[in-house]
Amino acid sequence: MELAQDEAGISVRTRTYRLRLPAGRPFAVLEDAAGEPWAELALAWSVHRLDMLDETAALGPPELRQQQATGEGIARASIRLPSTSSAWRAKTLVIECGEDDLQLGLEVQGGGTITDLHMLAGYSSADARYGSGWFPSERHFETLFSPEPHGPERIIQPAAGGAAIDIVGGQGPGRGHWFFTPAPFCFAFARPAPPADPYGLPAGPWLAAGLLTSPGEHGFTSFAYEAAEDTWGLRLSYEGKTHVSDTWRSPRLVLMPGQADPYAALGRHRELLLEQGLLPTAAATTDGADSVRPARAAWWYEPIFCGWGAQVHLAGRSESRGPDMCSQERYDGFMATLDAAGVKPGTVVIDDKWQLAYGHGRADEERWPDLSGWIAQRHAGGQRVLLWWKAWDPEGLPVQWCVTNAAGRAVAADPSHPAYEAHLRAQLDLMLGADGYDADGLKIDFTAQSPTGPGLRCHGPEWGIELLHRLLRILYEGSKAAKADALVVAHATNPYFGDVADMVRLNDMLRLERIRPGTDVVRQMRHRARVAAAACPELLIDTDDWQVPDRAAWRAYAEVQPSLGVPCLYFTDHVGLLGEPLEEADYRMLRDTWGAYRVAMASSNGAR
Repeated sequence: MELAQDEAGISVRTRTYRLRLPAGRPFAVLEDAAGEPWAELALAWSVHRLDMLDETAALGPPELRQQQATGEGIARASIRLPSTSSAWRAKTLVIECGEDDLQLGLEVQGGGTITDLHMLAGYSSADARYGSGWFPSERHFETLFSPEPHGPERIIQPAAGGAAIDIVGGQGPGRGHWFFTPAPFCFAFARPAPPADPYGLPAGPWLAAGLLTSPGEHGFTSFAYEAAEDTWGLRLSYEGKTHVSDTWRSPRLVLMPGQADPYAALGRHRELLLEQGLLPTAAATTDGADSVRPARAAWWYEPIFCGWGAQVHLAGRSESRGPDMCSQERYDGFMATLDAAGVKPGTVVIDDKWQLAYGHGRADEERWPDLSGWIAQRHAGGQRVLLWWKAWDPEGLPVQWCVTNAAGRAVAADPSHPAYEAHLRAQLDLMLGADGYDADGLKIDFTAQSPTGPGLRCHGPEWGIELLHRLLRILYEGSKAAKADALVVAHATNPYFGDVADMVRLNDMLRLERIRPGTDVVRQMRHRARVAAAACPELLIDTDDWQVPDRAAWRAYAEVQPSLGVPCLYFTDHVGLLGEPLEEADYRMLRDTWGAYRVAMASSNGAR
């Protein structure tokens, strides 16, 4: 690393990038090692309070604070940029420069409740030459990669548009990014424009931008990339739930130039989280003799059948709803159809809606008159059973146990409430315990319905990512307490969540309202599997199987599932939007594919 400081400003030069802070300018210039520009980085960031927006009124001179020398030269340098704020007693931007990355974070002193942190952008009136107002960063890249699938027909997009990695999604415009909740907190950028191929990646190198956040400090609901014309910035949404009484340090933003591709960037981001001790212990280890993670049970690798697709097919024939088709009688029919075809899954998922109320774990006895007996029958046949669990739904819960809005309505179950936590653990005992239904684990769904909004109230201090992590931790711990080898499946492909699941689900292939004939579901799901493997290598992958545009797409994906993770089947006799029938060739393909997969798993002792 080479450092220089003179009347022209501060410059840093490493093997992967150059950084210049010209004297008197509120921007830093980031270039690659050859001098090609990546971005001009705005140095006036804003961290807004509930009662006041944050504007930078003055920027002090940058201070080259510390240098760590080694036998071969300077290893790291720290630059501190103090500023005068309209909302905080003191505000300082800290830039830590290493050979392969630079890390930026904001420190504020004072008191207040944080609503939003704007990184690489903010309000400023610090320099009369530039006027006043909102100052974002300038970009010299045209392609944006977000690890959160939100337009399943593509994996990259123009950098002039926005994107969000969050835990909020569902029905309605702009809320279709619910497949991974959350995805890794890491975007990536390339200079060339996006190719015409929606699954193609432009040539590198890539610049990645990820978060480095201490455990317990993920109080935000969204990590957003915001762009307009040739500008960009990043925003964390705290929604007025993070309180500061003295000093607050933001999550650090790590910029990683020179990445070969976005998946390499996700892997490097995870490595940095590990190196800096920012992951829960179990998430930082893979399965092994000295691992703190529960050992993987052999049955976890078995092919999965989930009844949701078959339920929806039946519902379509009777103009009913998918959940209405979840019954013991119908699941007997599903299993009989597969048995007759010689297709035997090792794990069966009873999907939505087997229970009487979403907030409880007691079966609807009109639909499932003998759930424990049905599960025992599956066990006798060498199969395991997972129960689908709808996260957050307050149905059947006292409003006191819930996150509420200003009207007092229950919006979501509140995992920070001790009474709800005790209730949830008791429900897990009922669902998985030997004295209850004796099921073998959970398929957790709808985590994208995490409560969000400035007017919501919960019992404890956690919010956003931390509240979701608490919910999943209760579900995970309670499942393991009820049954040591319980399998817990979620769809949080984020390294921070590696301690609250055993398997991540790639989730629905397509949004139902956006299914188009000819959509390449194989490439979409390969992409998702690469994201999951890079971010959470310690977790198994549930390949999912819902929903496909047609039988041809289903066939193509079923054949490649074993190369991505644990194979999964959602259908028994019809597939796709048109309900095309499965043929003997399809069942034969499943028998052959699953058979080869089982042989491979046996020969490798489950190693992937």
